[in-house]
Formats: sequence, C-alpha cells, structure tokens
Amino acid sequence: MYFITGWPRRLLCPLRSEEEPFHIQPSSQRFYFAVLSETQLSIWFSRPSVLIVSYVESAKAAAQFGFYQRAEWRPDDSMIAVVAANGYILLFDVVGGGEDKYLYEPVYPKGSPRVKVTPGYKEEQCAPALSLEMKRPVDLEAPITSLQSMQEDLVVSTADGFLHILHWNGVSNGRKAINLCTVPFSLDLQSSRGGPSLDLNGVHIRDMEYCVTLDGFAVVFDDGRLGFITPVANRFTTDQLQGVWAADVTDGTCVAVNNKYRLMAFGCASGSVLVYMIDTTTGSMQLSHRLELTPKHYPDIWNKTGPVKLIQWSPDYSVVMVTWECGGLSLWSVFGAHLICTLGEDFAYRSDGTKKEPTKISSMSWGAEGYHLWVITSSEASRRSDGDMESTPTLQQAGILQFQFIKSALTVNPCTSNQEQVLLIGEDRLYLTCGDPAQAHTPSEQHLSRDSSPLYSTSPSSVSQGLSTLLGHRHWHVVQIHSTYLESNWPIRYAAIDTQGQCMAVAGRRGFAHYSSFTRKWKLFGNITQEQNMTVTGGLAWWNDYIVVACYNFIDQQEELRLYLRSSNLDNAFADITKLHSDTLLLNVFRNMVILFRADCSICLYNIERRKDSPNASVSIELLQEVSMSRYIPHPALVVSVTLTSVRTETGITLKAPQQACVAESIMLNLAGQLIMLQRDRSGPQVREKEALPNHKKLLPFCPPVVLAQCVENVWTTCRSNRKKHHLLEALWLACGEAGMKVWLPLFPRDHRKPHSFLSRRIMLPFHINIYPLAVLFEDALVLGATNETVLYDGLQGPREPLEAHFPFCTVERTSQIYLHHILRQLLVRNLGEQALLLAQSCAGLPYFPHVLELMVHVVLEEEATSREPIPDPLLPTVAKFITEFPLFLQTIVHCARKTEYALWNYLFAAVGNPKDLFEECLMAQDLDTAASYLIILQNMEVPAVSRQHATLLFNTALEQGKWDLCRHMIRFLKAIGSGESETPPLTPTTQEPSSTGGFEFFRHRSISLSQSADSLNPGKFNLQKTLSMPSGPSAKSGDRWSRDSDCAENMYIDMMLWRHARRLLEEVRLKDLGCFSAQLGFELIGWLCKERTRAARVDNFVTALKRLHQDFLWPFPVIPACSVSSPYKNGRYRAVLGTRLLKSQSADSLLNSEMDTAPPHVAPSRHSWLDSLGAEPKEMDTASSHGPQPQEAFLSPLISKGDECSIGSATDLTETSSMVDGDWTMVDENFSTLSLTQSELEHISMELANKGPHKSQVQLRYLLHIFMEAGCLEWCVVIGLILRDTNIIKQVVSFLDSPEVPAETVQSVRNGLLAVDAWASSDCLGYKPFLSLLRPQLQKLLEAAAEQVQPEVFQPSGASKLAEPTSPRTEESRGPVALGASLPAEAAGGAARPMEDCPEEEQEEQTVDEGAYDCTLS
Repeated sequence: MYFITGWPRRLLCPLRSEEEPFHIQPSSQRFYFAVLSETQLSIWFSRPSVLIVSYVESAKAAAQFGFYQRAEWRPDDSMIAVVAANGYILLFDVVGGGEDKYLYEPVYPKGSPRVKVTPGYKEEQCAPALSLEMKRPVDLEAPITSLQSMQEDLVVSTADGFLHILHWNGVSNGRKAINLCTVPFSLDLQSSRGGPSLDLNGVHIRDMEYCVTLDGFAVVFDDGRLGFITPVANRFTTDQLQGVWAADVTDGTCVAVNNKYRLMAFGCASGSVLVYMIDTTTGSMQLSHRLELTPKHYPDIWNKTGPVKLIQWSPDYSVVMVTWECGGLSLWSVFGAHLICTLGEDFAYRSDGTKKEPTKISSMSWGAEGYHLWVITSSEASRRSDGDMESTPTLQQAGILQFQFIKSALTVNPCTSNQEQVLLIGEDRLYLTCGDPAQAHTPSEQHLSRDSSPLYSTSPSSVSQGLSTLLGHRHWHVVQIHSTYLESNWPIRYAAIDTQGQCMAVAGRRGFAHYSSFTRKWKLFGNITQEQNMTVTGGLAWWNDYIVVACYNFIDQQEELRLYLRSSNLDNAFADITKLHSDTLLLNVFRNMVILFRADCSICLYNIERRKDSPNASVSIELLQEVSMSRYIPHPALVVSVTLTSVRTETGITLKAPQQACVAESIMLNLAGQLIMLQRDRSGPQVREKEALPNHKKLLPFCPPVVLAQCVENVWTTCRSNRKKHHLLEALWLACGEAGMKVWLPLFPRDHRKPHSFLSRRIMLPFHINIYPLAVLFEDALVLGATNETVLYDGLQGPREPLEAHFPFCTVERTSQIYLHHILRQLLVRNLGEQALLLAQSCAGLPYFPHVLELMVHVVLEEEATSREPIPDPLLPTVAKFITEFPLFLQTIVHCARKTEYALWNYLFAAVGNPKDLFEECLMAQDLDTAASYLIILQNMEVPAVSRQHATLLFNTALEQGKWDLCRHMIRFLKAIGSGESETPPLTPTTQEPSSTGGFEFFRHRSISLSQSADSLNPGKFNLQKTLSMPSGPSAKSGDRWSRDSDCAENMYIDMMLWRHARRLLEEVRLKDLGCFSAQLGFELIGWLCKERTRAARVDNFVTALKRLHQDFLWPFPVIPACSVSSPYKNGRYRAVLGTRLLKSQSADSLLNSEMDTAPPHVAPSRHSWLDSLGAEPKEMDTASSHGPQPQEAFLSPLISKGDECSIGSATDLTETSSMVDGDWTMVDENFSTLSLTQSELEHISMELANKGPHKSQVQLRYLLHIFMEAGCLEWCVVIGLILRDTNIIKQVVSFLDSPEVPAETVQSVRNGLLAVDAWASSDCLGYKPFLSLLRPQLQKLLEAAAEQVQPEVFQPSGASKLAEPTSPRTEESRGPVALGASLPAEAAGGAARPMEDCPEEEQEEQTVDEGAYDCTLS
C-alpha cells in the first residue's frame, strides 16, 4: 500500500535560532505547512520544500501571551490560529504577495523548450511570496488543550472543561461556550436519556478531532476515557449535543479520525491503538480492531514502546502512521495490516549488532497526496545530531526530516484495469511489475497484436501473459514522469495502467499525460490551455486503446466524461466528450461499459462502442442506466470503490446461459469498508430481457443491496472467462487488512448434476497471507505484492552523524505468494472435498502445484502435531485422502516429511500410511527417486535390517533400469547401514569418486598395455577404500582395505549383487548395458570376467549373440552390392591389386603389431602368458617411421547421460586413423596413377558405408573387445570381431586358441560358433559371406586342430570350395611381415539404414580398400 523509499531528506531552516521547532500543521490541501517553535511561526511550501515566511513574536508579547503550543489552518488557507500558553488564541491573516510576486522561480538554460509557455501563464512550480499579519488575540482565560477547525468555525477545548465555538471572521460576536458537564454521555444513543451516564465533573478534553462523515467529535478526556460528541440537530449548541463513550478504556492519550472509513483511532498509554467505529443502528462505539506490535515480530520492543504519542492518517485515508513516546514510526493499513516499523531489524540495529536509540518524534504530518511524511524530531535528538551537548543555548539551524513514500495506485484510483498489474506511484515516477516489451517481443510485433486484437479477448495469449512477464525478475520497471508535466501539475493524484501493462496514464492538479512502453515516450497536451482548463475528478481508466477520464471543465464549468485515443495527439479535438449532470467521484470500466459514481450518490452505467461508419477512430457513448443509491449511502465520500462484475449469487447460476457468463450482472460498492452488492433483479418475467438486450432499450433493474463482507480494503475481479478455471475466474477476491484475504468462491455441481437445494452457490473463505496484496493473478493462483527491504549503511558514526544517516536505506522489493493451499484447506474443513478436488484439478497444470500440495500437508501437520490440546476432528487424514487423488501423492508426502522435523513423522505417517507400503508403491510405479527418499525415512523409523532389505530391493531395481546415480548412492547407503554410520548420505549426487581399477576409469591412467597390474599405478590416483568390488589378481595385496569385519561383509554383500547383475546381463547378451554398468559403477569387469571365463562369460549361441549385438548397437546387417554379382570380371585385376596394395599401406591401423608373427611386442608382464597385449590406442605412423609400438594416452571416461544411453566418450577415440590422407599414396604403384573410380565402384563405397553402424557404437564395441581380450573371453572376441567384420581379431583369437592353456571346450565353442554363423549367413544374411570367406584359412586351421576327433570334411562349409580359389591370392600376398599387419579392420559408423553422418574422410578411404577385397573374392 505505502512503502518508504531511500533515505529521509533533511530540510534545514535558513534562519538560525535558539529555539527548536516542535509542531507542524499542514493546510487543507497540504501545499503549506505551519511550523511552530516557542515564539516563532514559520510557513513552508511543499514543492519546492522551502521556507516562505517566518513571524517572530516580540519579547513583550511573548511574555503576555506565553509560548506558542499548536496551530490550525482555516479550510481556505487564508488564516492560521495559534494557541499560546496563557490561554490566548492568536489569529494570523495569510496575505498573498500579488500576482507576480514569487520567492523562488525556476531558471532554465538558454534554448530550453520549457521557456516557451503560453503568455500570462505562470508556472505553479514557483513558491509564492506570502506574509503574515497578526489580528486581535482572543483570550479564553484558561489553558487551551485542543483546537479544531470545523467548516467556518473554530472549536476550542479548555482545561476548565468548556468547549468554545468561535467564528473565523467575526470572533467577538460568535462566541459560544459549552460546559461538558451539561452534555449527556451514555454507552449508546438509544439509552442516552436514561442509561448509565458519564460523570464529567472536573474533566476536560485532552485531544479531539472532527469527523465530517460522522458529523461529530472524537474526544479523549484527561482521565483517559474515550468518547464521541455529536449534535442532535445541525448546529452545535449547549442543549443540542449528546455523547457516547467507550466502556472499559481509561488510558487514552490521543485521537485521529478517518473520514473515508468513518473510523476513530485512539492511542493508549499501553502502546496500542484502538480503532472504533460507530454502530449505525444503536449509535454506540464499537471496537473495530487494534493496531499493536506483536511479540512474534518485535520480541524486544513490543511492550516497551511507552504511550502512543501521535496518530496521523494519510491524505487518502488508506494508511495510518503511529509514533510512541520512546520514538519510532509504524505504519498500518486502514484495517490493521502492518506495513512498516522502524523499531526492529535494520532500523534498530547497526551492522555490528549494536542497538540504535529510536528517534523520538515531537510532531509529524503527511505531505500532499501522501508522498512525504514531514517529521520534527524532539530536541534532544536534533541536538545530539549536531553534537552540541552544552546546556548554553546556541544559534542553530533547525531541521525537518522528510520521509519519501511510494504508494499503490489502487489507493485513489481503484479501477479494474489495475487488477493484474502492480502499479506504484512515487512523487515523480511510476513503478511497474510488467516486463519490458522490447525484451520480450520486437515492438513491431507488439504493435500489430495490440491494435488488431480486442483487449478483453479470451485468447490464450492474453490469458497466459501473467507468469512470464509478471514474475520474470525481482526488479521494477521504473518510468520517470515527464518533468514538464510535473512542474505545473504536481502532485500526481491518479494513475492507471492498461490490462497488458504497457500503457500508463497519470493525472495531476490539472490535465493528464500518458506513456507507452512501446515508444518509451510521454504524450502531453499540445495546447497548454486545454491542459489547464480541465482537472480529473473521478479518476482514469483504460478501455482498449482509449483513456477514459472523468473531469471538470473550467471554461464551461461542467462535469464531463471524455475518451482520448492513445495513438492520436493529446488534444480535445480528438476527444469524445459527454456532458454529465453531477460531479463524478469514481469511475471504472468493465468490458464495454463505464460505471460512474457521482456526488449525488447515484450510479450511472454507460456503453462505449467504436463507430463503424466514421473514417477516423471515434466512439459513441450511450447512457444505459441510472441507479440512485442515496437511501443506502449516508455520505458520498464514504464510497471507496465501485466495480461492475459478472459475479452473482445462487439465483443466477442456474439460469446462466454460457453466452451470458460475462454480462455485467452486479455492482460492487465498497462503502467505508463494507462490501455491498447490487444484483440485477431477475424475479420478473425473463422474456423482457431477451427483447431488451440487443438494442439496450431497457436493462434489468437492480435488487436492494446486500452486505457481503466487512473491513474490505480492496476488491479484485476479472471480466475474462475460462471454462477450465471457472472457480478462480468467477471468484471475488477481497483484501481485509489484518484479517488477511477473503475469497467469495462459486460452488459448482459436479458433472452438471442437479445441485443440492441445501447447498449455497457461493462461499466466503478467509485466508492469511504474509504479504500485502496489490494484485491477483486469477488463473495462476498467485497474489502479487511489494515489501520494504532495508540496506544498512555505516557512514559517519558518532556525535557528528547526521540525523538522516540514522536510518537505513530503504528499497521496495516485488513479492508474490501462492494462496491455493489455503483455499483447498478451507474447503476441506467445510466438508466440501468435491469442490476442492474440482478446483485443484483445474490448477494441476501450474508449475508450482506440487508445492501447493506440500504446503497444505505441511501447514496442517505443523498445527495438529504441535497442538497442546487433543484435536477432536483432525484435518490431516482428510488432507491425506485428498492428496491421494493426484499422481504426485507419494512425492508430496516424502518431500513434506523430509522438510519436517523427525518428531512429527509418526503423526504424519499415522495419517498417510506406513512408509514401507508407500516405498513399495513407489517401486511398483517405477518412481525410484521418490523410493530413495522413503528409504531415508525408513532408515530413521525402522531397524537396520528393514532398511537393508528395502535398500536391496531398490538397488536391484535401479541396476535393472540403469539409474546409475541412484545406484552409486545406494552402494554408499548400504555401506553406511553396514558400518553403523548414523548420518545418511545426501541424495543429491556429488562429483563422482575415482572408481576401482576396472572399467573405463582405468584406461585413463594407462598407455598401450591393458593388462598392466594395478600395483604399478600411482597409488595417489585411487582411494582404494572406496573400491566397490572385491580385489582380484595382484591388487589383492592391499589387504588393509577391509578395515572391519562388518565392512568386509557389507562389501561382500554389495559385490554379490553387482556380480549377480553382471551375470544376468551377460547371459541375456546385453553387452551395451554391461559396458555402461561397468563404467558408471566402477565395476571391475576384467577381474570378474576372468573368474567367469568358463561360466557366465561363455557364448552359447553365436548367431543369437550376433543378432542381439546388431540390435543393441544399432548396427546394420551387411548387404551384398548388386553390381558385384552382375559384373564378375569387370576391371577385376585393378580392383584386386588395389585392394591388396592399399591394405599394405594400412599398417598403421592394424590392431596387431606388424611383427606379430616373428616376435611379441615389448610390453609390461601380463597375468596370462598366452594373452598377449593388444594395442588399444590409435598409433599414428608415417611411412618413414619404424613399425614399432608407439604408446599414446587414451582418455576414456564414462559419459553420464540421461536414460541408459551411455556413450563411451574419449578424448582420443579408439578408432584407427588412416595415414592415407597424410600423403601415404607414395606406397601405391605408379601403375595406379591413372586409376579412376567407375560408377559401380562408387556404388560399392556407398553400399559399404550403409553397412556401418554409429560411430559411438563402434567405439563402444572396440572398448568391449579390449575388455574381453584382456579377460581371455575369446568367444566374445570372435562375436565382436564378426560384427566389426575385422579379420585381424579373428586371426588373433585363432592364434590364441593354439595355446595349451585354452580349454578345449573354448576351442570347440569357437569352431562350432563360426560354422553356425556361416550356415546362418548362407541362408539368412548373405552380406556376411564375403567376410566369412576371408576367414576361410582360420576356419581351416580350427578344423585341422579338431581333425583327430572328427573328420574335417564333415565341417567343410558349403561355399568353401568355390571360395578357395579367389581368396588364394589374398593369403599369399599376406604372408610377408608387412602384409600380416596390413589387413584392415572394417570400421563402422552410421545409422542402421543410413550412411554415417559424421564419418571422417579417412574411413571412407579404408572402405575402398575393403571394397576391393570383397569384389575380388566374389569375382
């Protein structure tokens, strides 16, 4: 509502004086302020804040009259009455200095456009020159305690118990004195003649204030009692007064009245403020609410403030400022919502934690429109600030503090277009919540969409505008109000923003101006006389692209309703003007209707339509209906807001047709905090309406008003409709001060059933929120607000610290709050679960809906579980049952539990169910992350055996689903249970620990040799305590790994599960999953495979395994190019030679060392003598370099990616790089220099490319090949060699099979497997035949090895005889040492049916090699 901003300003009085000012009194318009010191009366101007005139009493007169005490202005600012201590009232005339006399005038630089103003027009910016002339003093012969201006009279109370009524002009003859003892006082006006009366003997009035709308005085007596004095007739005379008093209050100190809400705020010696209202039926004083600091928010000071010293309502009566004897300022909204207090937080403490002394205040007053609070601090505070601690009086400059405020635009202009936007007005700037359109869209786009679509469309774009722009960031969009407009029209009285939040309009003393975010420019009246000839009286509102203004025309002396188009120049020539009969006080817009509230207490409805016929955009305004409200409204100033809505009570809902859903059904009036509703009267025949509506001849009359709610500060409704969220969009939202918010919610029958007769159609639900609401986002179920934040600044501490630096720097932050959980809870409390479900389902798509459910459980749980008394009807079971209707039930409960203290868990799970059952539900629903959260709860609530059992279940499921992060946490969790660690590991993954010597991690630290033992590694690289699997091989030496028996058992238990999972994967031929499992969990695959070599790591069916690998790694089955069959010998020689020669040049790429057949390579000693090392890393070699092994680091690290798509990322891929591109063509014969590739050869190349799988798959397969080679699982090596179509792999395996250490069944298995694959290829996959034919010698070798048991002819493959001859050149060629290593592995990298996208150039070259070989064999 109101927010402090920045630091307070300090105004220094230019005149030095020994006296301290102690009282400030504003004039009626608050443009002038009278400041009193003991013998001095000064008048200050508001803008600029300067001293105009100072009157100093002579010593002789001061001795006669006594020191000044307080002052009062005449309503027309022409006189000031000053109370002097000896019972005198001194009257001063305020005399203007004539037309051209100004004390201060603005000076502009040369060439400034502001100089060229209309001749004869004087800018209001200048401070006028005034003088003070003292008239004859009035002696009342008793000390004066209070002084109050009342229309043309001055009411004075004296210490002898009299009330004097003086005329401002003819003082002598107009004096009347009323003795308080003669005024009858009672508890209410009905019993005033005979009830208990108040004895007023010897009692006088200590403080009083006149209330215009109640027509009476609120008074505080010197004995602390409170009362209200009102005239029976219209004149104040002795026998015509009567009073009521408030029972049970005897410590009143001061009073302030609120004319708009008819409230009287009485300060008490206890430090609290009691706000009373007058009961309209009995006339008694009733306590409305209290304003007091709560021990919850102000534990140090709430009961140490001392008595209330001063209370000041803001000029618009929406907030009240209070100060106490001990100092400090506190601000409340009219019905008690606490906004600001300077007795706590940064106001009360320095940054080092030391406490500041609160600033004591002797007088304060609001400035014009509430943008400033003028504060005079008490003398010791200002003396302290100037550092003069001596008692001798010195000449000094007095200071006045000026606090700066920004306030919500709703305080004075509560119109519908501000409903979803927060708009704050400062003295010279606007604060908006909406995002900058230039960032969100290009301006041109915005212009188009804006001008073509109607503003109130229910298109998704206008509906969903909310969250992104309104909650995009914490910063305000600040718009500086145009200085030219401000200079002559300060202060800004009204501001309005359109529904899109892109256009603003402001109105000051005269005229108005508007601003567009698209152009970032202000539009002012081109003709300054037009601006100065109108003043906005009833407010501003936007209708589509028009500004609707209710104003007074000074030339015609006529009230008018005007519409100005935003896009045209601001000029009356472009305005549509309608003359009005009476002054307009309030204005609002609903769809195409304008509603006006007038000073004669009547309401007018107008219809606005764009004229279709006229070429320029003009509108027609037509009066639809007038409703007189004078019977119900005692005073027009009491109406706070007027709104048209489509809301109606039960009578309408059954009759409501869809197309009428947004017709203006009712009028909402906020009458001094009472929300009054007038509905259309549908009791008559409905036929009339159908005839009348199309041409607006006759609208339905309104029923008598109904009171909906009390203590209402603001009302929000929307004119949009949305079938999916009709609960929220047809509701009425109310801000009710300290009572929080209320929502008047419609209740709909479910599935269009007939509603129950006993169910009302609407319900009023109260709920508390932590922020002051300034706007409601209807569909998003959010309340937007703002809050004051402070920034401490420790500048000049010590005696020289200026007074303003005593305060922190204040900023205003945007805030928002969810309210949905409050409403759902209120519905459940009232047994309206069905309605709650409908409402919740309509909002289930909101991003924070899970948070809403959590909040609801949390709030109810905290309240019920911590309650001291047993709760007869607990709500938690109902809430739990309600949440089970949503799929988020399991997450909601566990998140809520983990954010709640452990002591409340039993209560929670007693209501929602056993956590073991909930854990199992999570597993069944495959929601493993939530299950893991339940595990932590089980660990705290159950014995370790139960947690271990459930953890094992979850671990196995996570392994199965490849949730590796979760698996890692589960391993840690199981270890923690085993070792009895009390703390639970966090479920958020931290950086991955270095895993054991198996898996991808191992390759990081190795060069060529893969069989190197772990001992030779740098021990610093691994934390072996963290190893996840049992040691195998040499690394078993580190026996101190298992520190305790239990730890060892725990590790064994975990390893058993990991082994079981690995065995399953291998048996199901899920090699890809096995690789991911090993890499992600650091499973020592090689060690395990060594143990399982003769068990799980066997291949039962080569064909099935091959097919499964094709499927898992997205590897296409090879196909035979058609052209190679059709042209058997075409260019055969060239191709054959090309094939073999190019193969020779590929020595760098062979997996085997080039001297493989003569001597084994020099590598580290391996575990298995027969298992020689394989060069795992690419070796780049020039033709010039030797063919010895050249080690190169390969960095293989697991890539943790979503799902189970685990790629083996490596800095240096395990693919062979061709040296062909590096100028290796020198090895090709000169015969080939003229070689050109034919069409068919190009087809071969493309066909071969199509036979490759993705590059990633190739890397993964190569990696697995190394693992199996190292572990000695030769059968798997053969299968992978087959899918990669790499003859070298098969050759190598066959050479290993000769070793005596290889069991015979392995040899048998490989031979049978190859034969089975050959048979399958012959029948089902001919694409494999060319490759299998290359393996003919190896197969032959195997058959010979088995010839002792079986005759080789039996195993002769069907195509072997045909294939023998073509392959012979190949085998002969390959006998030399170079040629042996030259046969090239078939690289692969492409999709199942498409050539590979990212295939490097060299791989294509290699393809030509293989191509030649295949073609040769087939021809």
